[in-house]
Amino acid sequence: MFSNTVSVGRALAVGGVILAVQGVVLYLFGQPTMCECGYVKLWEGVVHSVGNSQHFFDWYTPSHVIHGLIFYAALWYFFPKMPLWWRLALAIGIESAWEIAENTPMVINHYRQQALAAGYTGDSILNSLMDTLAMVGGFLLARRIPVWAAVAVALALELFVGYMIRDNLTLNVLGMFYVFPWVTEWQSGG
Repeated sequence: MFSNTVSVGRALAVGGVILAVQGVVLYLFGQPTMCECGYVKLWEGVVHSVGNSQHFFDWYTPSHVIHGLIFYAALWYFFPKMPLWWRLALAIGIESAWEIAENTPMVINHYRQQALAAGYTGDSILNSLMDTLAMVGGFLLARRIPVWAAVAVALALELFVGYMIRDNLTLNVLGMFYVFPWVTEWQSGG
């Protein structure tokens, strides 16, 4: 299906087109291009703020790095003969699909049921695209480091973010299926 002679440039172009489609779809959803506060910050460190998920990076960026680590491992395992750069393009497609789904009214409303996302309005287009690029960073990191180091990075990020903001990828995934009362109490500071 995939030839090793397929150019890296073509795979990266496909990834770029997917990113562009992601941006256009979010625009059509009515998501703001950037923070409606009128400025762009490199880092938004306040979870309970209107700037969360609106600027370049925030406390949820590490979750997207972990996505990249996971996607690298899964795509390497399930598609070992697929050239690396096509696996990256596929990973961009998966992440973009998630970013689009995450910004649908249904998912936004579901997130609002969780303690830390009471006022969540979805991502700005800038933040969403940066989340996808953070996944690319995790994917490329996984390519360069041993498996044990990738697992250690993912665990360290999960524990650090969980400690800092009482939320992380694991709690987000669990919260998609069921909002545990004890998690809500803990996230509320109880």
